[in-house]
Amino acid sequence: MPEKRWMIYGAYGYSGALMTAEAVRRGHRPVVAGRSATRLIPLAKRFGLDPLVLELTDQTTLAKAVAECSLVLNAAGPFVETSGPMAEACLAGGTHYVDITGEIGVFEALFARDPEAKQRGITLLPGAGFDVVPGDCLARYVFEKVPGATRLELAVAALTGVSPGTAKTMLQQLPRGTRVRRDGGLTALPTGEGTRRIRFPGGIRTVAPASLGELAAAYWTTGIPNITTYLALPAPVIRLMRWTGPLLERLLATDAIRRMAARVAHAVIKGPDADARRLGRSALWARASDEKGNAAEAWLTTAEAYDFTAMSAVHSVERLLDRPPAAVCHGACTPAGAFGSGFVLQIPGTKLIDHLSGDIG
Repeated sequence: MPEKRWMIYGAYGYSGALMTAEAVRRGHRPVVAGRSATRLIPLAKRFGLDPLVLELTDQTTLAKAVAECSLVLNAAGPFVETSGPMAEACLAGGTHYVDITGEIGVFEALFARDPEAKQRGITLLPGAGFDVVPGDCLARYVFEKVPGATRLELAVAALTGVSPGTAKTMLQQLPRGTRVRRDGGLTALPTGEGTRRIRFPGGIRTVAPASLGELAAAYWTTGIPNITTYLALPAPVIRLMRWTGPLLERLLATDAIRRMAARVAHAVIKGPDADARRLGRSALWARASDEKGNAAEAWLTTAEAYDFTAMSAVHSVERLLDRPPAAVCHGACTPAGAFGSGFVLQIPGTKLIDHLSGDIG
């Protein structure tokens, strides 16, 4: 049976190229697409794939190209800029939409279109990469142990370096400050405040609240109303965030400064190299608790974040395309909502840990 036609948009970006390589390694032949012919054509030739030069601003051409595919995997960030027009084309064409965003606003916008997606019989699946598959699955895992949980804490220790696209996304998010979820709504925290010590499988780390995609994804997956997400950072970086965070937030709220910073990031930042990805490991911790004092916690260790993203995104595509329509989550879905808490364990290099020796710091 021939493979269904599907597309990777933004295939020549840092994460997109890794996903393209992973897809080919797993025997797929996606259409590779993007707006830059000079970057797209060499990638297509390298893997022997069909290229498609495609501008998101050309809605007529975009809609036609998307309608010819069963699924689009959007790898072009910042997703706050690309997810809207691509999801619109997918809804019009009856095409599944998948991306690798960790941007809270993108989750909220796509979930607002849940009724349309259900009516069209398609899936809108944001967050199919390291943002947010492991955190979302781990959140669901601990929630299943405490089904009445009202509080979720989740911490990530992952950074081996960032890609240009990730850097530009971070610049987009900085002006919004640090957010947490309280009583179902999002609220702001002073940057760098609320630090704590968490024991990961590799040792105790200092973590600071961070606006991770799980603030949206885990909320939609579990319904837990109070969620704090943390990122492990060196203590000097956290101190610097406290001192400079408010100033950076004000500066980057200016469009011209944010665009200039994005251009610099694109020129300077290259992303972790193959050795860094091969040697890198990521770790996560989650704890769910209820008002009666019941609690459950667990840890995950995974492959390096960008390698994990490539593998989990392609696995997500396979899940959606290989299943009969009746077995596919229709509407707006989180990874754990669509595939279950065990989905993360299908990604090579992932290990679930229920207990660590010693006390949690």
